[in-house]
Amino acid sequence: MATLNGRVAVVTGAGMGIGKGVAGALAREGASVMVAEIDRAAGEATAAWLRDEWGAEAEFVSTDVTDKAQVVGMVDAAVRRFGRLDVLVNNAWRGSGYARLENMTDDQMRGGFDMAVMAAFWAMKAALPELQRHGTGRVINLCSLNGVNAHMYSVQYNAAKEALRTLTRTAAREWAPKQVCCNVICPGAQSEAYRRMADGNPQMASAMASANPMGRIGDPLEDIGPVAVFLAGDASRYLTGNTLFVDGGAHINGVQWAPAVD
Repeated sequence: MATLNGRVAVVTGAGMGIGKGVAGALAREGASVMVAEIDRAAGEATAAWLRDEWGAEAEFVSTDVTDKAQVVGMVDAAVRRFGRLDVLVNNAWRGSGYARLENMTDDQMRGGFDMAVMAAFWAMKAALPELQRHGTGRVINLCSLNGVNAHMYSVQYNAAKEALRTLTRTAAREWAPKQVCCNVICPGAQSEAYRRMADGNPQMASAMASANPMGRIGDPLEDIGPVAVFLAGDASRYLTGNTLFVDGGAHINGVQWAPAVD
């Protein structure tokens, strides 16, 4: 029996990469999924894939997570469509370029925090009434090894993702009495950002895969998705405030990350 039958999830940035993989894994285990995505074509394609591949109840909602009204509307749309909300996955990110810290602009820094921190903050606040309603509430926030290991040339991403980890831990402590579990996944997977980096820095991508203890970069559906399923289900009901490094062991000694920038 699928472990998430009857549960409803919202996944932001589910049109591609890790978000799509997580949405697929949740649907495969029986969850209904609201695909929240700014790219309409990608979002609708993911929702169709979930329906066609696993027979899931899945819908697309156009969402720019840097717009508070749209984030609140995303949560409301899921509840209206499916009648409840059990799992909130904050994953969305739009690339904002690589630059040395001294060349990073104020807009890039603010954009990173709007995308990662404020978006999750708004979504979590909007979702809480539903998350606590059935005792099955789960928040899964996607953070990054970039912040943990302080990778070069992406300070806006690194800082925002580490702030999101703190937001998650604070919510975990405050919401534990409500039986709402909040956890973080730091994935090492073939995200869209990774693929763009690999296209421009193939030698570095090859070195990163070789340096990974498992010798490869993870698959969003098969390597990251099942951990999200675990965090979304009953097996993790006593687990909160944790960061799970789902990266083939890459966090142990750090990862080489030095894309070519001016």
